[in-house]
Amino acid sequence: MSTTSSTNPDTMPPAPQGPPEPGGRAETGHRSARLIHNEATTEIPVHLLFRDDPDPSPVPLGPGVVARRQGTGERPRARRPVAARTVPPVRIDPELTEHAARVLPGAAGVAAGACGAAGCALISWWAGLVPPLPAEALGLPAYAGAGLGPAQWAAYAAAGALGLFGFGGLARGRTGRAWVLGLFGRYRGTVRRTGLMWVNPLLLRRRVDVRLRHWRSEPMPAADGNGVALRAVTLVVWRVRDTAKATLGVEDHEAYLRECVEAALARVPVEPLGTVRSSADVAGETLTRLVAADAAPVGLEVFSVRPVRVEYAPDVAAAMHRRRIAALDAAQRASALTSVVDSVEDTVTRLTMRGLVELDDYERKVLVKDLTVAFCAGRGEAGR
Repeated sequence: MSTTSSTNPDTMPPAPQGPPEPGGRAETGHRSARLIHNEATTEIPVHLLFRDDPDPSPVPLGPGVVARRQGTGERPRARRPVAARTVPPVRIDPELTEHAARVLPGAAGVAAGACGAAGCALISWWAGLVPPLPAEALGLPAYAGAGLGPAQWAAYAAAGALGLFGFGGLARGRTGRAWVLGLFGRYRGTVRRTGLMWVNPLLLRRRVDVRLRHWRSEPMPAADGNGVALRAVTLVVWRVRDTAKATLGVEDHEAYLRECVEAALARVPVEPLGTVRSSADVAGETLTRLVAADAAPVGLEVFSVRPVRVEYAPDVAAAMHRRRIAALDAAQRASALTSVVDSVEDTVTRLTMRGLVELDDYERKVLVKDLTVAFCAGRGEAGR
């Protein structure tokens, strides 16, 4: 056997001189080593594969080299495991966190408004604009009036501004509602107080419902464990936990919650109600965990997401209905057959154990056949 073209001259002994024998062996005392040299593996002596030489000479082996063969398209089998790509979590501005806004009791606003109104009345009397009859009714002293000058107009502006700020800042807080305040696009705080209060009228107010809320979704696309298309209606119990993130961190937190529920239904298989109770509970717990994790960064707290109605999609409803009826029919037939077999076995066992009849194999088979036919016919008539 001849050697390959890619031999190592350092490890190969010199070729013997002289004509080779017909069998391919040299006539000299030093026998050449026969090797298979593979550039992708190590050097393998031929005598390890073909035991045709009685006493092969030892051959020094070089270190094994594992590489790619050029021009063959072969690739190394050992590959590094590719790490699964994780979805980055939703991040909201860390400074956008709910904190209490500074407000005053409602009595302060009423007092300021009353002072402004009283100031306007006094300035009118000072300017002589109060008619005699109202002045006498109010018990004001007679005064000729100084007229409307710059001082009167300035006093009018100050009193009017005080009255507007006093009455314009009055607000009524209700239980389960909160006010998100902003000034020139900047978050200034949240008001969760109830009753009459005074809020700076220059602040923009946004009312947010912070009560526990139940939302029944419209039919959303879903799938069961086998990939059959379904339509699921879910009941979501949630509330707004952080009013700043829910109002300013997302455009519409209710629409965001709806999209989170739809995305969770696309990832979690659900089963039609009435099939397996444990699978419905597991699907509800998984949906709750996924939706709660997606809605937490925007200040929403989700307590439960439960499928309340699951039905097949219109395009597969008829086929799945026929399949379910066939499965129920097969289960009923299997149950009836098991009951008949048990009844026949019990009857034959009682007859033979009590010694009422003595049956050989043939008679036993005939009796079993007759009893089976009788019991099946009786069940068929009872079912009608």
